[in-house]
This record gives sequence, C-alpha cells and structure tokens, in this order.
Amino acid sequence: MTITFETKCWEKDWIYILCKGYLEKMIDNCNYPFDNKVLFINNVKNVELVKKHAQKKVDKGIIDKYVIVEEYATNALEFFGIQKDDFKGGYYYSIAELVSIYLCKTDFLLHFSSDTCITKDNNNWVKNTLAIMNRNEEYFVANPVWNGCIEEAQSESFDETESNFIGFGFSDQCYLVRTKDFQNPIYNESNIASARYPEYGGELFEKRVDAYMRNHNLKRITSKNASYVHKNYKEISFWEKILHRFI
Repeated sequence: MTITFETKCWEKDWIYILCKGYLEKMIDNCNYPFDNKVLFINNVKNVELVKKHAQKKVDKGIIDKYVIVEEYATNALEFFGIQKDDFKGGYYYSIAELVSIYLCKTDFLLHFSSDTCITKDNNNWVKNTLAIMNRNEEYFVANPVWNGCIEEAQSESFDETESNFIGFGFSDQCYLVRTKDFQNPIYNESNIASARYPEYGGELFEKRVDAYMRNHNLKRITSKNASYVHKNYKEISFWEKILHRFI
C-alpha cells in the first residue's frame, strides 16, 4: 500500500503554511512515513514568491514537490468531465482537490485542508485506517472525528465498530480515500441531502462527492480514537502584510 499526503494553500494562508511551521506540524502529527508529500498552490497573487518558499520545503525534505494548480486544472476538468461553470461559484473551493486526485499515483490519498490538522495523540490513525480500508472496500472514505465532536459524529452514523462510526457524509477538511475510487467519474450527481453544504460554495467538490456516496450507498468511517482540529486562520495582520512584501 502506498499513500500520498497532500494539502493546499492559497493567498490568505500560504504564509501560515510555508513560513510559520504549520506544514511541518500537519505532516509530523500524522506519524506515518508517507510515500509522497505534496503541496498544492492555488489562487495566490504572487506565484513566484510562493514557489520560492515552497521550494525551500522541498530542499529540506519536508515535502517531495509542490504543484501550481492552474497548470493542471484544464486537464483535470477534462479528465473528470466537468466544466468550470458547472461549479456555480465553487471552482476555487474545488479545483485543487480535483487536480490532486487527477495527479495522484499512489494507492491511497490523504488530504487535509490548509486549516486542518490531526492531533498528535491520534493513536496511529493513518496506519490503522489504511489497514481497515485495505480490507474493506465498502468503506469509501475515512476521517478522524472533527474538532473532538464525538457525539455529533455518533449522531450522524447508522452503525459502528469498536474503532469507528459508520455513516454517510463527506468533508473536504480531511479525507483518506482509495485513489482509484476517486479517479472515476463520480462528480456529476446530486442528492437532496447534499443541499446542506454552504450556498456560497455552489456545486463544490465535497457536495458532489457527498451526493455520489448517498446515491450509491457508500459508507464513511469516522474514528472514535482520533480527532482533527479545523480552525480558520485569522486574517493576516497588518504587520504580516508588511512582512509579506519582503519575504
């Protein structure tokens, strides 16, 4: 089993990811020797500046490579049979995830949004969940419980095992998936239950996956023994904006 770790950054959080040690923390907390570690750079004003800092992470061995999302966006959309206008406002919330899936070469893919990090005390969630997913193809996606909300995760489940709640649902904050499943044309269905996603996101990636899973009775497992934290980064402060000019 091979697995890629990937995350992304954009204009309002790349400083946190690349200049404040957040990327290293995201990877280290997973406690797993990934076969590939990739950063996707999306929707930034000064691409060359961000590339410069991403290359430093490559040089230090923190990641294996970085990818400029727009360089592969057209090919990814063609591969999945989606038009840019189909997202109805959700393009920039979706394209990095689709490009990462399109480019992934490993058996599994672990995604964290840029403002999500698994906690250090996660009981080797990656290792244990890979083993479960490898044995049970009926599980379409896996994630830790979100923000420690175990009761909420339980309420969204319809079954459970000793280590996981089983239910429907999908979040782009964190997901561990089999790459082959997500490289299939699964992104053009709808389901009334998927209308719960934010309206500003339009027909975004996570809404499309959720609809497909519900339509095909595909299950999510949510760990009882691991949690991730999702917390939006504060707006970049005045002094960080000044610093931004000189980084």
